[in-house]
Amino acid sequence: MPTIEIETEQLLKAALQMSEEELQRFVTRLFTIKARQKTSTLSERESELLIKINQGLEPADARRMKELIAKRQSYTITEDELQELIRLTDESERLNVERIKHLLELARLRGVTLDEVMEQLGIKPAAA
Repeated sequence: MPTIEIETEQLLKAALQMSEEELQRFVTRLFTIKARQKTSTLSERESELLIKINQGLEPADARRMKELIAKRQSYTITEDELQELIRLTDESERLNVERIKHLLELARLRGVTLDEVMEQLGIKPAAA
């Protein structure tokens, strides 16, 4: 496979031109490839877990959630929109719980701590 050199800024500019869906697929593939580089070979289960770890809200739902948060912060949210925001928030939190479960299983498979597997994958803990 031919290789090309590309500056980080050029790569970032290119990524910013992608749709949210395309960017999400790109990031998922990137994390999977980087994880494979860090470990000599991934088991099928590790590969499955990495895919699940990188799943989040559907891009359309994530956009809608941001819109609704902005409306709530500007005190212009309707009762129906508030209920939609609560539903999306619950779904986001459920997915985060699943993500942690998958991270814990991956850490167990690799024989490392949760912090170590997160470091291996370049995942930073959420700010408190």
